[in-house]
Amino acid sequence: MRYFLVSVSNKVNLELCIRYALAGFTNSINGLWTFLEIKEEDYISFLYGARVFNLYKVIAKEAFKNAENLPPWPPVTFSMSRKTYYFPFRLRLKPIRKFSEPMVRPEFAYVAENLLLRGGYRRTHFQADTLTFNYVSQMGQLYNDKVQELEITDGERFSPLLCFDKRLASPPQIFYFHELVLQSLIKDYLSQITKLRKVLDYIGKSKYKEDAFEVLGEKAFPEGHVDILIKDKYPSEKSQKIIVEVKKGVAKEGDIIQLRNYMNEIKEECEGGILIANKFSRNIILSARKSGIVLLGYSFRQIDINRAYSYEELFQKIYLRTLEGDTI
Repeated sequence: MRYFLVSVSNKVNLELCIRYALAGFTNSINGLWTFLEIKEEDYISFLYGARVFNLYKVIAKEAFKNAENLPPWPPVTFSMSRKTYYFPFRLRLKPIRKFSEPMVRPEFAYVAENLLLRGGYRRTHFQADTLTFNYVSQMGQLYNDKVQELEITDGERFSPLLCFDKRLASPPQIFYFHELVLQSLIKDYLSQITKLRKVLDYIGKSKYKEDAFEVLGEKAFPEGHVDILIKDKYPSEKSQKIIVEVKKGVAKEGDIIQLRNYMNEIKEECEGGILIANKFSRNIILSARKSGIVLLGYSFRQIDINRAYSYEELFQKIYLRTLEGDTI
């Protein structure tokens, strides 16, 4: 179970989301990323105008062909790029609690910091921590308003796929494999208790219990943002943090410098830094050792670049490996 705040672009879209208990995401890589990140049984709230609206449980995920012709959201064309976006990726929601609360409440501090440092609402979604979800579960009142059912009878459903050859890409049905998707895969991988246990052991943190940590998405800092943050679910005295950077291709010296800066910013609460990439040069390995950074490679088992895969298929194929060649 995880909790996300989903950004809504305007008031009309917010009203439609609430009326039908639906969340919709565009035919862009960011829309796909959000759709893949949020799972059934997760919880979301809507974020609009520096306020947080309601608490919902995700009960179903659907993707529709020809969604530009389907209700409830009309297509949106941006004047600068002249690109038109529509909403093929959708979440069906069960209303849990009703509230409208300002982001300035201290209970939303974890997300509010991300919102400020990431430059506003251009992000499609923000993952909150367990403490935020605990606070939200007590806000407002139980949701008793009637939700209007939206039946779509003329929409053909599809399952989005990912490919490793750009010639196969045909959004929104098939997207070229993007680093955002890789981050989600690795976050889900590390969220498995057995995998996290192996990682803690490998980086020399065997004293910590794996179930005391949670694995979260992007975390913003003044210096930038880390791709994955592993932190205490319930901090006591101080909040232990392990930061993880994910790179799709070959690791670069700038990645080491960036990760080291993040570690220095967190200071004594940082329990380690991990750089995950497909390949590492000898110079990068030496630089990481000097900086106290752990390197882990990622690979996929038996990938055929001539076909496309579902997210679930890729999750079954991905694995992390140490520099010594051991699988984590």
